[in-house]
Amino acid sequence: MELQQMRYVVAVAETGSFTRAAQRCLVVQSALSHQIARLERELGARLFDRTSRRVRLTAAGAAFLPAARQCLDFAERAAAEVAAAVGEVRGRLSLGVIPTVAAVDLPAALREFRRRYPQVRVGLRMAASHELVEQVRQGALDLAFLGLPVTARPEGVRGHELARDRHVAVVAPGHPLAGRSSVDLATLAAEQFVDFTAGTPGRAQSDQAFAAAGLHREVAFEVTTAELMAGLIREGLGVAMLPSTYAPQLSGVATVPVTDAPGRVEHLVWSTAGLTPAAAAFLEVLGVPVS
Repeated sequence: MELQQMRYVVAVAETGSFTRAAQRCLVVQSALSHQIARLERELGARLFDRTSRRVRLTAAGAAFLPAARQCLDFAERAAAEVAAAVGEVRGRLSLGVIPTVAAVDLPAALREFRRRYPQVRVGLRMAASHELVEQVRQGALDLAFLGLPVTARPEGVRGHELARDRHVAVVAPGHPLAGRSSVDLATLAAEQFVDFTAGTPGRAQSDQAFAAAGLHREVAFEVTTAELMAGLIREGLGVAMLPSTYAPQLSGVATVPVTDAPGRVEHLVWSTAGLTPAAAAFLEVLGVPVS
């Protein structure tokens, strides 16, 4: 069993096509097909069901795929560790980020990282904090930026607290609350809200605050991005609460301090197994100590 064969299997599984997989791997299709057939004979099972219209994994292929990906990740990390031992940083850096990250200027940090380490391939995905923590635990992400209520801590990972913040009300510029110097949760509870999806840490911060105050609010619009949230607010369809350091990034809305606002803590987390050389280099760019 060879790493190249595993790469071919992963490519076919991800593209759903032997032709596209060969193009991705920069190899002729016949060579790719031959190597996968060799691997199937060695394993004693077919990995793919092939028809004239599509290619899909068999049960054996679905069982093989996660282990193949893990082997390729370990091989890439081994090569990166050797390079780091001789003073080079290369390999891959996989980052996860919440939609409302504000503690760092991530685009600027990535630009500086690429300038210093041009041989590192950087990937970025956006998701909710609880999803990102799980992906870090599983090894799918090297680092993740989270936003959690002050009462919560990321579990099963190592990390560093980046910043603490409080929420502000976000309203349309023409909203009656826009001109006020401050507002409280009791007043906001009478408004129709735009918020993140129920069950996510971004939503929990506001839900917990209203529940602790014994207040009920109506969340009419559940969204996954702050940009869509701002668009609904601009149209006068609702109000929201967002971290005070992030809210100014949204255009066409007004912010109002909330006297009894919930707090938020931003964290940067990584696996308990340790940091890859690329991840350690990115922490250095951010000025984050490794504890």
